[in-house]
Amino acid sequence: MEDDIIADPLPRKRTVGVDVGGVLVGGSAPVVVQSMTNTDTADVDATVAQVAALARAGSEIVRITVDRDESAAAVPKVRERLDRLGVSVPLVGDFHYIGHKLLADHPACAEALAKYRINPGNVGFKDKRDRQFGAIIETAIRYDKPVRIGVNWGSLDQELLTRLMDENNDLSEPRSARAVTREAMAQSALLSGELAEEIGLPRSRIILSAKVSQVQDLIAVYRDLARRCDYALHLGLTEAGMGTKGIVASSAAMGILLQEGIGDTIRVSLTPEPGGDRTREVQVAQELLQTMGFRQFLPVVAACPGCGRTTSTVFQELAEAIQSDIRTNMPVWREKYPGVEALNVAVMGCIVNGPGESKHADIGISLPGTGESPSAPVFVDGKKVTTLRGPKIAEDFQAMVADYIEKRFGSGNGRAAAE
Repeated sequence: MEDDIIADPLPRKRTVGVDVGGVLVGGSAPVVVQSMTNTDTADVDATVAQVAALARAGSEIVRITVDRDESAAAVPKVRERLDRLGVSVPLVGDFHYIGHKLLADHPACAEALAKYRINPGNVGFKDKRDRQFGAIIETAIRYDKPVRIGVNWGSLDQELLTRLMDENNDLSEPRSARAVTREAMAQSALLSGELAEEIGLPRSRIILSAKVSQVQDLIAVYRDLARRCDYALHLGLTEAGMGTKGIVASSAAMGILLQEGIGDTIRVSLTPEPGGDRTREVQVAQELLQTMGFRQFLPVVAACPGCGRTTSTVFQELAEAIQSDIRTNMPVWREKYPGVEALNVAVMGCIVNGPGESKHADIGISLPGTGESPSAPVFVDGKKVTTLRGPKIAEDFQAMVADYIEKRFGSGNGRAAAE
């Protein structure tokens, strides 16, 4: 008899946990979802509004740009406003080129941030590089802040890359330029982490990332990093792109790495459509982790894709309405209905799989397909409880879902407490 195939991801690679403003990244913590604003940080109103929106959508850490004196001066104001709104999400400062100076000149900014993100490829050049890198690390030590050392394909340490390319050219069997570039990225991250430790920043205060824009390169470089260190790792495909391209590319790359137990925190870097919703990248990150079984963020709405049996759009409209209603209400539901993220709802389109799928859900409806009787049986906890008819089937079912949530997850009910 053949052994059963294990349908689980590989064990998570154990990394050193890092506390980022009360959110644990790495160690034994679940994979953390984070995002980044695209507002001018000096615009306090806009930045506060977007950080709050990202946090409500489920971003557990939010990064903001700190690129000049005005933005650095605004950071403590942003933090204060968020605290007054009851939004406690940790803020990460994204520094490039002059981060050492901004942190030194704006101590309130250094204190207000929960983490600093620096890029060893542009923290300084030539003889200034190590000095300016060291200044940021010393500031992090002074304020007891963690640091993400984020290497990026587009701003790699050119001295290191040139040296490795020269060494590669002298080999009898040179490696490809892409392979050498990946090695330069890994070395840049690892050497910077070691230098930070030599200066005095503990390993429990260091997170590494090595972002590229190609799926296969990202997989390769993070496999290499995971093999060579136990620093906490931040996953993300940089310049992933817009729409479905960005979603598919990020999901393909990070899905493989997460399946292999690699990665402690993720960001899905999507280019928003003009006027688009920044929270979309948070939704995609959550759905990636939830679909793969790593975490549960939202109730699952199972809906059939439709076929020639379902020429009516009623089930599509109902599934969309329920999914939208869930996302809109989740910030409140998380507080009011503990455990509601485990809810499973089924909205099915015809008799072929409708009743069966509905029985497997916590609450499900099997809508009539083309030519079927205009009735919709509803199943609760595997049992048929009623049949809906008439023009208000969708509204009636939504009301039943709301009632089910209140009864199962509302305060004071024995069932929720027992679970």
